[in-house]
Amino acid sequence: MSDSSFSQSVYWFRHASPYINAHRGRTFVIHLDGEALRTSGLDELIADLALLSSLGIRLVVTYGMRPQLQESFARHQLTWQEHQGRLIVNAERLQVLLTCAGGLRTQLEARLSMGLPNSPMQGAGLRVLSGNLVTARPLGIREGVDLHSSGEVRRIQVKSINSLLDQGAIVLLPPLGYSATGETFDLDAEEVAMATAIHLGADKLILFGEDGGLKNPSGELIRDLSPDEAESWLTSLAPQSTLQRHLQAACSACRRGVARAHLLSYQRSGALLQELFTRDGDGTLITQQRYENLRQARIEDVGGLLALLRPLEEAGVLVRRSRELLEAEIERFTVIDLDGSIIACAALYPYPDQKQGELACVVVDPEYRQGQRGDRLLESLQKQARALGIEQLFVLTTHTAHWFLERGFLPAQVEQLPAARRDLYNWQRNSRVFYKTL
Repeated sequence: MSDSSFSQSVYWFRHASPYINAHRGRTFVIHLDGEALRTSGLDELIADLALLSSLGIRLVVTYGMRPQLQESFARHQLTWQEHQGRLIVNAERLQVLLTCAGGLRTQLEARLSMGLPNSPMQGAGLRVLSGNLVTARPLGIREGVDLHSSGEVRRIQVKSINSLLDQGAIVLLPPLGYSATGETFDLDAEEVAMATAIHLGADKLILFGEDGGLKNPSGELIRDLSPDEAESWLTSLAPQSTLQRHLQAACSACRRGVARAHLLSYQRSGALLQELFTRDGDGTLITQQRYENLRQARIEDVGGLLALLRPLEEAGVLVRRSRELLEAEIERFTVIDLDGSIIACAALYPYPDQKQGELACVVVDPEYRQGQRGDRLLESLQKQARALGIEQLFVLTTHTAHWFLERGFLPAQVEQLPAARRDLYNWQRNSRVFYKTL
């Protein structure tokens, strides 16, 4: 292994460890659409699921089968007939459907059971269990059309699923449900995934489709949205497309208690690991809580602030601050928190007698300087300053004069600083002074 590859591996493990600890013991529902089961990268995805299980994550896997079922119907010369977006499953179609669902379940069970030497699954020793874990009821007659054996989820057998998960098994759920009268119903696969996540109180619902999430009109990936924001996209997506169905399921799950839902692409190798174990993630995240938050700093942020500030202190860009000083001044800081990591900060030090305030420690992690985070911090601190009756902000800088000039700050003299701040001015650093009237 080259030095660079070794360094990258060490870097990844060190930065993944907080996520490994955070995910252990959590419950994830992972949904694979039918196309995902036909992709050449399925074995890699299966290996990633095995890795999650080995790390102590409780996994429920659901799957769809539309393309496989369409092929089976064609072989049996059966027509595909839908009403209100659901397949009409008469007795003849049901037999083919059950055979298809059983075949896919066997295929997934076999792949999750692989343990060949020199393969990612070596020694995994996974147990994969399924059963009559979803109770269903018929959709009945809709607009005069009898949907026969097409059904909807009535109940998820939460106690039974949790018992299997507690034993360390991966629970596999086909898009089928069973009634108390012994009938079998074809279910919407996304509804099974969504209902399972909701009833289990899952920490995550992860949906794999062809698309790696939502994209804006410029073709750029949208990283995170609230359910309200995400639902506004539903009308712009093709009706009954995989992405629309996945997005609807994600929004519904988040509104009903699932903390986070993720839209990922099965075509991106390692997308699942990238999303779960890195700060930047992958795909689109739907969450009631914002993935990236601008907020007041808390005492537990001191470690993150030290890590953010240290490189600039060592380069002489910032004056060095000790942990003790940061702890004492933590209420002065505003931070941007990206999924638990501090990626930007700024501080406001008021001089109320002079109605002035110092803007200090404006720092954005180099990897995140393209998202106008500095402007968000500046806007927030200006609002705080106005609320405190501050009429002028000033800043001392040695390296970023142009950034402040571009945002309305004007050059000033050291003599214009409040007396208390002027007495602390470091003539050796020779910082430039800039003022902005609010």
